[in-house]
Amino acid sequence: MAGLYIHIPFCASRCIYCGFYSTTLLHLQDRYIDAVCREMELRRRNMEARERGGAEAMESINTIYIGGGTPSQLSAGNLRKLFHNINKVYLQPNGQTGFENVREITIECNPDDVTDEFVSTLSQLPVNRISMGAQTFSDERLRFLHRRHNAHQVVEAVGRLRKAGFRNISIDLMFGFPGETLDDWQRDIDEALALGVEHISAYSLMVEEGTPLYRMMNQTSQSTHLRPLEEETERKMYELLIERLTSAGYDHYEISNFAKPSYRSLHNSNYWNGTPYYGIGTAAHSYGTFLPSSPKNEGELYRYWNVSDIHQYIQAIEQDIIPFEFEELNADTRYNDLITTALRTKEGIFLPSLEPRYHKYLMENAKTAINNGLLQIDDNHIHLTRQGLFVSDDVMSDLVFV
Repeated sequence: MAGLYIHIPFCASRCIYCGFYSTTLLHLQDRYIDAVCREMELRRRNMEARERGGAEAMESINTIYIGGGTPSQLSAGNLRKLFHNINKVYLQPNGQTGFENVREITIECNPDDVTDEFVSTLSQLPVNRISMGAQTFSDERLRFLHRRHNAHQVVEAVGRLRKAGFRNISIDLMFGFPGETLDDWQRDIDEALALGVEHISAYSLMVEEGTPLYRMMNQTSQSTHLRPLEEETERKMYELLIERLTSAGYDHYEISNFAKPSYRSLHNSNYWNGTPYYGIGTAAHSYGTFLPSSPKNEGELYRYWNVSDIHQYIQAIEQDIIPFEFEELNADTRYNDLITTALRTKEGIFLPSLEPRYHKYLMENAKTAINNGLLQIDDNHIHLTRQGLFVSDDVMSDLVFV
């Protein structure tokens, strides 16, 4: 099985913290969706040619994720075209009956885009999971982030989705704003819990190089006003998050993710569990034993990604060229990937799955963290403890193969 990710880069405006590839060139929407549909067809054609030559068949799709950018900026017509093409290219050729066999189909939305008209369009599509960027319930902090919505629109959006029958809604939250207090964060958590959503992803505000926020935080004149929170305060915020959400019945199944029973994100779990995935669109990443074109060593494991430029992407696809780069993943890289993905999850790493030399390396380098109560072994799995969650990056860096 495999996941399918489609990147929709369009945003009406850019948030100051975002490091993902996006564009405000909304007039390119029709042409871009045509290119995305064409890339799917090119990949399918290339895979079928390899199958005829005796290579492995394309994996069946069990999750679909439409991310961005802001997929809710797409017109109803382009959304319908996108799903029609997904079905035609990835589902019907495998003898499936359409989307019925895809377990999870997620689309990301901005709260202010979730109008009655948009919800009506979603109801006519096979989407069964909504991921919405709430970020905070403080209008002041939303303005600071340059978000387009206000706090009330989050509540309205969830209400509209519920009324339309959507029963799997996830929201993103953010903490660690300059000047934010524990009481501020407590109120955000309370507001999120009051919505009763099935899934919550919560992240500390990251200041990524190259973003407007990075430039703001590094301006001398702004240094006092935009001083980052102390590390201990952020730690207490994370502790509060875990306490409040687990007490409310959410399963803390990944460092930043919490789900009600049976509502884990299946698509994101694919990433953490090493399941292959296809990425379509500009800046989209893929992972597996296949390449979009010009295979090197059939059966080897690759990570590959499309060009992060909408103009270059469209122009190449219109010439039937998939503009991608790739790297072949050797055994050391695969082990390191496992450390930085599977160890993020509640279950951790299944030790018997490791080759003997990596098992030995891991156990030798994990001794200190185990003795310090940061790692624990249960039922042949090594995983972070509650204490280890707070220093997960440090723990992982001690375990990677160098």
